[in-house]
Amino acid sequence: MASEPLHVIEPSESAVEWRPDELETPPLTLGQLAWRRFRRHRMAIFGGVVLILIVLYAFGGMLVFSEADANFVETGARLQPPSRAHPFGTDTIGRDILVRTIYGGQISIIIGLTAMLVEVFIGVTIGALAGYFGGKLDSILMRLTEAVLVIPQIFLLLVMAKYFAQDIPNIKFLGRTFSGSVLVIIFVIGATTWPYLARIVRAQFLSVKENDFILAARATGTPTHEIIFRHILPNSIAPIIVSATLSVAAAITLEAYISFLGLGVRPPTATWGNMLEGAYNYVESAWWLWFFPGLLIALTVLSINFLGDGLRDALDPHSRAV
Repeated sequence: MASEPLHVIEPSESAVEWRPDELETPPLTLGQLAWRRFRRHRMAIFGGVVLILIVLYAFGGMLVFSEADANFVETGARLQPPSRAHPFGTDTIGRDILVRTIYGGQISIIIGLTAMLVEVFIGVTIGALAGYFGGKLDSILMRLTEAVLVIPQIFLLLVMAKYFAQDIPNIKFLGRTFSGSVLVIIFVIGATTWPYLARIVRAQFLSVKENDFILAARATGTPTHEIIFRHILPNSIAPIIVSATLSVAAAITLEAYISFLGLGVRPPTATWGNMLEGAYNYVESAWWLWFFPGLLIALTVLSINFLGDGLRDALDPHSRAV
């Protein structure tokens, strides 16, 4: 039985010619990979959006209301519930809670950020020196770190705020009056939280300094400070960013805790924490005194924690989620 002849189909002129170079895509940078992982973390995106809104509320509100409005006393309108004139109600001496949460939020956020900067400076410095040089210097710095870890943070914060904050006068900066206790709280929080970051940085430096590119840099005579700041530190930045982000939330919580005990930021400076202290005796009769500052503290801390979780997953070099 004769087989039918095969018909060869010729490509038409309109057919697209395949070129390998057109299908190749440029490799993603580390930043692009991190962004891809981060945007898949829905709670981190939610936390970032909420945090931006809170920052806009606290710092954008000063364009509408002045600090005088936050401290304006109207005894005839004391303990007024939320209304059109006072959306968040008024406190025990007639001050508008909405305006006070705006200016109080500024101080709470500033305390969190500046305490974090103090923590990062001390922690990264000590961790980098211990991890890079090792030996006796490593032993001395790690014993110092362990000694600071033993100190009860809350106890030290309460003692310092009690006995030293009263001696520091109020500070005027950018047209605002800040209580001197703000500096004490920032210093104590930053000076007692750095050991955790120092141990993380030390572990990173111990790992990275054994890589081939670091050994090559040493062999070519690269100065020590360039190896630390241009080669090792950039490769250790991911855990530092995550730790710094979470420390902001911890600092805000600590400030609110001691302010609630009456040993935090002194008047006339308002914070979310000392607003809660003023609401202690009115938990049932005037719920708005504690609800709005407490809600802002909770949203801020949760948003920062969600953001920190997202950054941890996004900056993890071993993560395969893209």
